Amino acid sequence: MSFITITNLRKTYQMGREKVHALADVSLSVEPNTFWAVMGPSGSGKSTLLYLLGGLDRPSSGEIRVGDKSIGTLDENGLASYRQQTIGFIFQSFNLIPSLSALDNVAFPMRFARVPRQPRYARAFELLQRVGLADRIHHKPTELSGGQQQRVAVARALVNNPQLILADEPTGNLDTASGSSIMQLLADLHQNGRTVLVVTHDPRMTAYATNTVHMLDGRIVTDAEYEAATTIH
Repeated sequence: MSFITITNLRKTYQMGREKVHALADVSLSVEPNTFWAVMGPSGSGKSTLLYLLGGLDRPSSGEIRVGDKSIGTLDENGLASYRQQTIGFIFQSFNLIPSLSALDNVAFPMRFARVPRQPRYARAFELLQRVGLADRIHHKPTELSGGQQQRVAVARALVNNPQLILADEPTGNLDTASGSSIMQLLADLHQNGRTVLVVTHDPRMTAYATNTVHMLDGRIVTDAEYEAATTIH
């Protein structure tokens, strides 16, 4: 049985007098405990797909079902609950709060879940330890490397024990070695039972994924179509 079912998904933006079709009839079925790499150039619609799946934007038409929830039918409170309980989101730009330490950044989302202070910080420390940053818990983002900041972002995404990890270009701002360590960390999360969906330009990600899908111009295309369109002749 599918964990995620996406059916005829469309997203259209009005840009002045022009309509931009970011997604056009995208359908996808994602089994539980799989690791998906969504590949495509800038403007292909892959990040739009991720944001719709994460409940951060609403589709123009079509349906997204995650577990027993039809995301499009949820009101703002329902979407907030869905994001809090089901989704762990990892952003390319890290989205850490500059004035807070690594520990405080990881603990912060648990305040909205009304987790008391002591278990909140115990959980944050445990997660930072898991991603190899036990010795950096009191450092602020500006005192951390890009790879370390992304590890903090991964730890923060795990605080509410989400079933689904969504990552938007998680290696895009990292050097080669840091990028490889983040890929391995995502693979470990998958091995520990989570469903992981990553949108990326980085072809190395396919070595870690159980499934790869390619997107062009807002559509999912075959491997052959993608190769023909992106190969320089």
